[in-house]
Amino acid sequence: MKNEDVATSSIEQVTKRVPSVGLLGLAIGTMAVSATLMLLNKKTWANFVGLWAPTILILGTYNKLVKTFSAPYSEEQRLQHGGSASILKGPEELSRQSPRPLI
Repeated sequence: MKNEDVATSSIEQVTKRVPSVGLLGLAIGTMAVSATLMLLNKKTWANFVGLWAPTILILGTYNKLVKTFSAPYSEEQRLQHGGSASILKGPEELSRQSPRPLI
């Protein structure tokens, strides 16, 4: 990503490849295992496994955010994807842009 360090960028590149439905399935699976353990009267293990589901769902949310809101590498790429002009522009970019009326 453009404004991140190397470690964060490499983690996000790997995270993008994980399918979101896989994480959702894993979370639902842990809920099912937890319910099964509860029915088998293993309450401590049921609670332990049941606490994995929120963590997995949070990881799924992070995964979706990384896929959806990844920072573009260049200004042109950002504008192609519907972004507005950046306030951090060089002099040549400022001269090319027409001024907006203040209303």
